[in-house]
Amino acid sequence: MKYFDFIRTFPDAVRPHLPVRLQGFTVHQPFRWIIQMHYGEQRLHYEVSRVAGHQDLELAFHCEARDQELNRYLLMGFRRHLFEIRDSLGDSIEAEMWDRGWTKIYERFPAGELDAAYQEAAARRMAAIISCLHPIFIGLRSDISRLYR
Repeated sequence: MKYFDFIRTFPDAVRPHLPVRLQGFTVHQPFRWIIQMHYGEQRLHYEVSRVAGHQDLELAFHCEARDQELNRYLLMGFRRHLFEIRDSLGDSIEAEMWDRGWTKIYERFPAGELDAAYQEAAARRMAAIISCLHPIFIGLRSDISRLYR
C-alpha cells in the first residue's frame, strides 16, 4: 500500500478499536502526509505522520492552539498523569514542548511494511493512545472551563 493510501484510510482502521463513545471523531487531512482526528477542536487533535527523516510513525496528541498558554497547560496536565499514562501504554510515551509554542504527547511506532497487518497494528495502538489520553484531556479541558469563566 502506498503511504498516502495508508494515511488516508487510517482513521477507518482506528474507529472500530475505540469505545463507542470515542468513535465519533472528525477527520482532517491538512497535508497528504498527515492525518488528524479530533473531537470538535481541530487544533487539539490526534495525529499520525511519519517521523521526519525516518520510516517510523508518530502516533500523537498535538496541542496546536493559538493560545500557547493553553498548550502549555495541557502539557503540564498530561505530565502530571505521565506515570499512569506510561503504566497503561508503556514507557515509549513522551510529553514535550514542540515547535511554535505547540506541545505533544506521542510515541514513535516502529517502521514496518505498509500493508493491512501493519495498519491494523498501528491503528490498534492509536486507539489505545486515544482511549488512555482522551479522558485525561476531557478532565483538563473541564478544569480550564471552571478556571476561566
